[in-house]
Amino acid sequence: MQRRAGYVTAGAIVGTLLAYRKDLKQLEFDLASATGPLVRLLDVETSHNVGLLAARLGLFPKETRADPPSLRTVVWGREFPNPLGVAAGFDKNAEVVEAMLGLGFGFVEIGSVTPLPQPGNPKPRAFRLQEHGAVINRYGFNSDGVDAVRERLVRLRDSQLQRGDAFPRGLVGINLGKNKTSQDAAADYCVGVTQLAPLADYLVINISSPNTPGLRALQSRGELENLVKRVKQTRDGMSWSAQGPPPLLVKIAPDLTEADKSDIANVALQQGVDGLIVSNTTITRPEALQGHPAAQEAGGLSGKPLMEMSTEVLRDMYRLTKGKLPMVGVGGVSSGLDAYAKIRAGASLVELYSAFAYDGPSLVPRVKRELAACLARDGYDSVAAAVGADLRQELGKEQEAKVAAGGAGRRWLW
Repeated sequence: MQRRAGYVTAGAIVGTLLAYRKDLKQLEFDLASATGPLVRLLDVETSHNVGLLAARLGLFPKETRADPPSLRTVVWGREFPNPLGVAAGFDKNAEVVEAMLGLGFGFVEIGSVTPLPQPGNPKPRAFRLQEHGAVINRYGFNSDGVDAVRERLVRLRDSQLQRGDAFPRGLVGINLGKNKTSQDAAADYCVGVTQLAPLADYLVINISSPNTPGLRALQSRGELENLVKRVKQTRDGMSWSAQGPPPLLVKIAPDLTEADKSDIANVALQQGVDGLIVSNTTITRPEALQGHPAAQEAGGLSGKPLMEMSTEVLRDMYRLTKGKLPMVGVGGVSSGLDAYAKIRAGASLVELYSAFAYDGPSLVPRVKRELAACLARDGYDSVAAAVGADLRQELGKEQEAKVAAGGAGRRWLW
């Protein structure tokens, strides 16, 4: 019996190796993801910390396969090897940037980073809705603070310079938050800009987390205008190279009225914001989740149930800004088809987090492979060519209808 079991095991190993014989790198990614069910026996926050530890210890696979040429894209004059990034919240304190870029992500957004260290909300503060591919969290901007994060980023940039092409390709965004007890939110964001902007490829003002009291009020027109003016003034008053300062983005919530969306779009265009991240987590609970025990927990919902809602807000913001502002689509992305839907809705870049927590490293090459296939299927030779395709298609149909009805039709898309 023992000999037979040995033969079966050996046969299984040989069979697996034969299946992967043309792509042993994929085997590395799949094996890394195979530990996921065991890690998820732990609570959400402990699982997350185990993942960060594995990344710090160099246990994540390293992507060596080239990205499809169609995935290369340029946004804000900066070249991204591919449009797939890690959303803020995974690497809050810039501990595993290199490991995440090494997985093949095109960029990593760290944070949210607050000026002073703060522990965040009491535990437990994160909850799985596994059968829905969702997570609810109320972390509350737990952060090591700008000083600790700055030290790590300085070391990261030094390593990047010293190692050149040996360092994984990709960009680093820095997501800024405010301290819970701060009375002057704009001052907190300005501290983050002063300390961290020189180390950022782009900056994000996060005013949409539902877990910091009063934060979402900063999305109102007057508050947002004042905030953006002060932060931009701080950024623009610093010394910069010929490339100029890092782009400044605003991250918004999905729980917005039509008036809110219009106000944000107008402020973004008038004040010279460089882009929008759409969207953060939602405080709503879709009907399909109502019976789940964790659905009653306070906090922001992320994952698959957020996909449709966040994509609709993305589409609205792209239309309201007339396609003039690059958008980063985030919320519910778990496949290349999801990423493609965000791009067609107006996103130049796409981020994910919750799906990575469920599927692990193998998700990254799969999403990129599927996205490239979607682009090729529809005849797009680049990500940029597909950005906003849904709206262009919609406007084209309206124009055709007007012409057919005897009207002049639209001369412009907007």
